[in-house]
Formats: sequence, structure tokens, C-alpha cells
Amino acid sequence: MKDTEIIDLYWARDERAIVETQAVYGKYCYSIAYRILNDREDSDECVNDTWFRAWNAIPPKYPERFALFLGTITRNLSFDKWKRKNAGKRGHGQMLVALDELAECVPAPSGTEEAVEAAQLEGLINQFLHTLPERECSIFLRRYWYVEEYSAIAKRYHMKLNTVKTSLFRTRRKLKAYLEQEGIRV
Repeated sequence: MKDTEIIDLYWARDERAIVETQAVYGKYCYSIAYRILNDREDSDECVNDTWFRAWNAIPPKYPERFALFLGTITRNLSFDKWKRKNAGKRGHGQMLVALDELAECVPAPSGTEEAVEAAQLEGLINQFLHTLPERECSIFLRRYWYVEEYSAIAKRYHMKLNTVKTSLFRTRRKLKAYLEQEGIRV
């Protein structure tokens, strides 16, 4: 079923929308959740919550890119669940490593203007990603959007592990410079 047809089911408040969404995007959303949570039950719960959030958001929202819409919901729910589970803990999973890597080039939110600054930062990061060559952008997204391990990225792109690490290091450095050029203090 096409995205527009599924979205039309949401607009019609037809419960088949959930079934069709699961059939088309279930594995995609589960893979996002599992890479962040590394737990089967929690990942299933986040995917189910994604369908619930989509049901509540459509209408009034009409997502232009349905996969991205669902992926973003899943990712945000997974991050929230991960934060709740790891509050006060010293875990050593991929999530902490990936967040630490990004901390050197993306400023931490603070103050009451946090929401506005976060939206501005999101726009700048998207602009920055569009300046990158396709492969470099894909590697960056695989690491920091999908939270893939270095070894998985290296295997996917037929690269050496150190080449992946070096590419990500250089891209983070470019991102930091880009954000500073745009007036974002890091």
C-alpha cells in the first residue's frame, strides 16, 4: 500500500491504518528502536507507541515524508525510554558513545529559549548535511541517527574500521566549524 493511501486511512480514522503501517514500516521502525535500546521488549513497545502517536497526530498533521515522520517518532520515543532506563546509571553502550562523540560539536541545550534554539540547530544541521557528499552524509546519519556501530557501518560501505572513525571525526569537526560560522556557540 502507498504512503498516501495509508495516510488517507488515518484521515478517515480507519483502524486499518495501523495494520498497514505495521506491515509497511514495522521492520524499519523496529530497527531504529532496537539500535538505540538494544532490548527486544522495549523496542516493540516503542514501535507500538509510534503507531499510537501517529494515530493521534494524523489528522491534523499531514506528513509529507511518511517514513521520516514515523522514524522520527520512533527515534524520539526510543531516546526517551533509553534516558529513563539509564537515568543515574553508568551504561557503556553505543548510545553513550555516540552522544559523547556529538557533544564536542553540538551545544548542550540550556535556558528558557531551548525550544527555539533546538529548532534553529536542527535546521542548521540539516543544511550542513546537504553540503556533504552522499557517502559522508550517509555514514554520519548511520552513526548518529540510526546509532549503528562502527563495525556495521564499515561492513555496509566496504570500508576499514579506522576509515569510518576518521570520516566521522572529520565530519564532526566540519559540523562544529559550520555551526560556529553560523553563530552557534559550541
